[in-house]
Amino acid sequence: MIETPRLCLQAWQDADGEPFWTLERKVEQDFIGFCGILPPHSPTYEHEVGWRLARHAWGLGYAREAAEASLTWSWTNLEVPSIMAMTNVANMRSWGLMERLGMKRQPLEDFNRPEVPEGDPLRPHILSRIHRPASDLSA
Repeated sequence: MIETPRLCLQAWQDADGEPFWTLERKVEQDFIGFCGILPPHSPTYEHEVGWRLARHAWGLGYAREAAEASLTWSWTNLEVPSIMAMTNVANMRSWGLMERLGMKRQPLEDFNRPEVPEGDPLRPHILSRIHRPASDLSA
């Protein structure tokens, strides 16, 4: 079960060069999810911070720690002015994490996922963005 997520993430890295990273607890060494930065998939898209954790790892601060580390990595290694994140409108946990990370919702950029059928409650998504910290503007 641990190998499947790792193989999927390895395929992303081979294709894009910047995958989500697997998350493991240090002591137990158990897979709890993934987080990281995905590169743009089209010229109008931008880098995206994302995360997905196993339910037993929710509410323990792992997603925030990993997302903050991912953003720090981005500001150090990528010459981008901002990073975006998106989630289903009903996913209040991710929406809340975006706010705690300092991301601001962009209501004019909310959208419906085209691959999700109309009427499906998972179709409406919000988009949030964080800009490069002022101290990092030289990058």
